[in-house]
Amino acid sequence: MKQKLPDSLVLPGHPDFGILFPLAEEITTRAGGALALEHDVPQMLRQCIDDVIMTPKTGRRAYEELEKTEKTYIGTRVEIELRALLKLRKGRLDTEILGQDVDIKHTMGGNWMIPTEAIDCACLLVAADEVRARCYLGLIVARPEYLTQGQNKDAKRSISAEGFRHILWLLKDRPYPANFWRMADEAAVAEIFAGETGNERMAQLFRLIQQRPIPRDVVEAVAQQKDFMRRIRSDKGRGTRDLLARDGILLLSGQYDSQLIKALDLPPCAGGEFISCRIENEYHAHMAAQSGHAVEWPTS
Repeated sequence: MKQKLPDSLVLPGHPDFGILFPLAEEITTRAGGALALEHDVPQMLRQCIDDVIMTPKTGRRAYEELEKTEKTYIGTRVEIELRALLKLRKGRLDTEILGQDVDIKHTMGGNWMIPTEAIDCACLLVAADEVRARCYLGLIVARPEYLTQGQNKDAKRSISAEGFRHILWLLKDRPYPANFWRMADEAAVAEIFAGETGNERMAQLFRLIQQRPIPRDVVEAVAQQKDFMRRIRSDKGRGTRDLLARDGILLLSGQYDSQLIKALDLPPCAGGEFISCRIENEYHAHMAAQSGHAVEWPTS
């Protein structure tokens, strides 16, 4: 998606304002408010994309590595998940909002392809920019004058440069969670998934990627075990935390160890995130011990 998009002309007095503004209000209300929309849509997009990339099973780390059919499926998945998120029913097009047929269009690129059946109908536009980790959600009435003259073999047309000015944005250039594996060293990823057991893989994850919040779903994917949360805790010397402690590495939970994370000057972690760090001095070892985390630290 272009980094600089034109300001929207869809304001009171615009011919589409009476159509799009009520739809935008209804979508926001169904999402649970503007803040919920800003949180849930980016999270939904991240999940839809990662579920197709399937790094733990395939070794792929980026959208660009997907097959063409898989990329197409992401659009279908986003449509389904967005309807579920907003509790919308299927309509003549993709959904129905306030009695209007609305087409849902998703892109991982810089534009959307509008089918002939959606011409002159409202479209809910969704976009995810994986390279920049930014997302978009907008509404447009797909009038012919907002579309390009050229079309593809399916007679679909894209939105013209002028047409972008007639989009009413709900989310515009908003950050969404970056692909965790895209940012990781390729050799480290290979070493992590070379482990034969869930404990081995999780221990390598926190050995090789330290001082960086790691989401719960990444840990679960690496563990490939239903009881991964039990494995991550101390477990009579066999748990992931036990293995790391013997190496002088502290494994902390954003939910239970937020004060220690702050005291160690580590990046803040959300409740469902974990972070590891190597204990570098006796003072930090003492703080960890006071918080209930015994980590081996040389005393001589």
